Amino acid sequence: MIHSTNSLRVRYGETDPMKYVYYGNYAEYLEIGRVELFRNIGMSYDEIENQGIWLPVSEYKIKYIRPALYDQKLEIHTYVKKIPGVRIEFDYEIYNEKGEKITEASTTLFFLDAKTNKIIKCPDFLMKLIEANWNRGEILGKSL
Repeated sequence: MIHSTNSLRVRYGETDPMKYVYYGNYAEYLEIGRVELFRNIGMSYDEIENQGIWLPVSEYKIKYIRPALYDQKLEIHTYVKKIPGVRIEFDYEIYNEKGEKITEASTTLFFLDAKTNKIIKCPDFLMKLIEANWNRGEILGKSL
């Protein structure tokens, strides 16, 4: 398993009139978790794309437990619990600054060759990074 954690503060523009985070903004928070997980294991999303690999989302599931509020500091935990094949699955937990879990989510992405537009297995360059970071027993991450 790979586990990455990142923090962010809810900005005013991400909230609705009740100062709750607008539900559509959670997809962006999950994307932050994915992008930073890749960066934490040694390769940015941009580098992956420069290698000719796209990672479109094919599934997205979310459970809202409590609202995130304006100016709260959130901690996004991102997990890869299975070695990828043609798909890579991410699980997420988001916690508020009191340490309360406020959201659970998952996304599935697939590897797409940008030139041929065909689904492929996880490329070797990325698989090596995943395997090198698998079960290291540490949480990777930083604050944003």
